[in-house]
Amino acid sequence: MSSRHLVTAAALLAASIAPLGHATAAEPDSLAAPRPDGVQQRLDRLVSETGFPGAIATVRGADGRTRTYTAGTGDLRTGAPVPRDSRVRIASNTKMFTATVVLQLVAEHRVRLGAPVERYLPHLVRGHGNDGRRITVRNLLQQTSGLPDYDTIVTNGGGDLRSTAHTYVEPRELVDAALGERRHFRPGTRWEYSNTNYVLLGLLAQRVTGRPIGEEITRRVIRPLSLHDTYWPGVGEQRIRGSHPRGYLGDGPGGTWRDITVLDPSLGWSAGQLVSTPRDLGRFMQALLGGRLLPAAQLAEMRRTVDAPDFEPDPGWRYGLGLARHRLTCGPVAWGHGGDIQGFETRNLATDDGEWAVVTVTGLPSTLEMVADVDRAVERMLCSVRG
Repeated sequence: MSSRHLVTAAALLAASIAPLGHATAAEPDSLAAPRPDGVQQRLDRLVSETGFPGAIATVRGADGRTRTYTAGTGDLRTGAPVPRDSRVRIASNTKMFTATVVLQLVAEHRVRLGAPVERYLPHLVRGHGNDGRRITVRNLLQQTSGLPDYDTIVTNGGGDLRSTAHTYVEPRELVDAALGERRHFRPGTRWEYSNTNYVLLGLLAQRVTGRPIGEEITRRVIRPLSLHDTYWPGVGEQRIRGSHPRGYLGDGPGGTWRDITVLDPSLGWSAGQLVSTPRDLGRFMQALLGGRLLPAAQLAEMRRTVDAPDFEPDPGWRYGLGLARHRLTCGPVAWGHGGDIQGFETRNLATDDGEWAVVTVTGLPSTLEMVADVDRAVERMLCSVRG
């Protein structure tokens, strides 16, 4: 498994499975499901069989209606149900937003995909074979730069993720940590997930626009789509605003889930800092694929993919410019990304027809099998609502 979600395989294996819960609900403006259906049953199994504390799913089917489901408990201490309008940390799904901003700058002729990173961030990417004069903007977006991933470095291999939960780090510190390691391969010759690429893209967008990347994401994406439950946390902001479930981290094999809802997300920054809801994330993906955020030429570039081994436990994934491609077992191609951070894992898939499914579980998976369970649940949910 790659370290695309700001956690490592070592950290996953150090987590644990925990108690069950229950609750189902439909959003006020959605058509309520009159009885447990296929989506609800699959969500329930993520709690009762896979072992997550709680789960939320929002789906948009062939009928054009959006439905939200919940399972498990939103607070293991009180037993409160999972809120149906849950805000969660969406981790590496942030990369789709960052990529969208950069591609908008490409459309505005302020950035070139084939230009070296050096043009926009002079003298920044240097050392141990890492060289911004040989890495293009496209390499960063497509995860083909060869740059080391900072997350395994700053978390000391991902041992105890609680030890870094309240540590604020500057983006430049993350880049410096990565550049202290030797280049993994010559740019453009391989695919390998690295959060460093997207922190550099955030710095690049800031240099070009003269404004903070969080402000640009808000101005260019969040506000135009009226994503009212999506926001960029402020510097030092550790709590989740509004209605949200608790997020948990395992306490070792056979242990219990520990509350890690309050944390500093600066470790993710433009690679993984955003807070959103499954519903908002689905709406964003529908708008992105529908051409509401990018001109046709830039959306086509975003959808040009390369093989992405180890992107998920299941094979067959390909990676574009901040967007991943996967063929559903029921036939059509779907697009998504996914993200993990201490406390939450979110998976999402959307088709070009405007159908989508987003699932968030409220605990960091402890095994690759748990990751695969969530992946398969999202795919089956989407297939089940296609009609």
